[in-house]
Amino acid sequence: MLTLSRPLTTDFSALRPEIQTLQAELVSWRRAIHQRPELGFQEEITAQFICDRLDEWGISYQRNIAKTGIVATITAPQHPRGQLSNVHRQQSAFSPSPHRPVLGIRADMDALPVQELNEVSYCSVHEGKMHACGHDGHVAIALGTAKYLQSHRDQFCGTVKIIFQPAEEGPGGAKPMVEAGVLKNPDVDALVGLHLWNNLPLGTLGVRSGPMMAATEFFHCTIQGKGGHGAIPQQTVDAVVVGAQVVNAIQTIVSRNINPLKSAVVTVGEFKAGTAVNVIADTAFLSGTVRYFDADYGDLIPERLEQVIAGVCAAHGAGYQLDYHKLYPPVVNDRAIAELVRSVALSVVETPAGVVPECQTMGGEDVSFFLQAVPGCYFFLGSANIEKELAYPHHHPRFNFDETALGVGVETFVRIVEKFCPVSPLSPDPANDIS
Repeated sequence: MLTLSRPLTTDFSALRPEIQTLQAELVSWRRAIHQRPELGFQEEITAQFICDRLDEWGISYQRNIAKTGIVATITAPQHPRGQLSNVHRQQSAFSPSPHRPVLGIRADMDALPVQELNEVSYCSVHEGKMHACGHDGHVAIALGTAKYLQSHRDQFCGTVKIIFQPAEEGPGGAKPMVEAGVLKNPDVDALVGLHLWNNLPLGTLGVRSGPMMAATEFFHCTIQGKGGHGAIPQQTVDAVVVGAQVVNAIQTIVSRNINPLKSAVVTVGEFKAGTAVNVIADTAFLSGTVRYFDADYGDLIPERLEQVIAGVCAAHGAGYQLDYHKLYPPVVNDRAIAELVRSVALSVVETPAGVVPECQTMGGEDVSFFLQAVPGCYFFLGSANIEKELAYPHHHPRFNFDETALGVGVETFVRIVEKFCPVSPLSPDPANDIS
């Protein structure tokens, strides 16, 4: 996977003049949102900012979905049936019968509980909260896409639903939005989304089919031993010793139970025990995360985790309580939609080196719930620029990105819409064969 931070190119002549002109507004919107970050399901200011723009442009929308979510709907004028692409004349993988296509575009809008350390004019004014993952940019890109499409509805056929989703960072807004019916009426045929990505340099896009991001799961375990005097261990069951062996033992789940040609992670992130140097602890608390790409491991890993913990505790005469939580499933891209996005990406960055085909991360994303409901593609938009000192990792208190990427994101989304929802028949192209 390409991880260069130096821009691959600074020539974005592929961006149409209207989107180049839009760049200043994209930056303004992003910075306004960045200054007032809000945590999951609390995005009231952000939601109002979005609705004010949609009202200004005459775009219809529904709000207060899954608390603070918004769905904007942009429908092209009715074109003569003869102008529909052959892609949508036939029965396809997306619908049981020919119809005007419906494409979903998803953008998350929540921030993180991080104290910002950037010294910029648009620094967060909300203490202990920060857009440290680029969601402010995602909202700006989605707004720019909405504004462009609303004023160029003659350039596509069908409907585009732009979904502004709360709470991606937790506890998760995608699933309740799907359950609220945002993919219905009209039914969405496919969905796309992007993530600004400081692991890739400006001028690149990461696109792949199949697993893109990992399942996100957490566990919390309390080990119950028997405390006592540090000098008389034979009277105790040392929870620290038991917990240490549990940490070591669960590492065998990946090394001995997972196919070495596949990927998984079991990480213990917390270990808390003890109160004094001469006291043997009676309890120890462990917590961690589990990540994997292959859905087949969704049952195996938690089962083995409990078996290992139970076995170690039994060997030492300790008890335990394990709580296991499945947060998000893996993000799995549809082959055909990923190929469509890849072909668009090549036209935007205008160099094969600018499209990273095997771009994966063990990070998680709840866009996976959308992609379980409809075929789609989630992709990465390179946003790092080491020359401008804009290469800090995601969730870092100095995270920031090169805002040039905002226009690239709008251009990419617009071209995806025009290719998925074409007005006129397309010439034969494997990228368009999505039947």
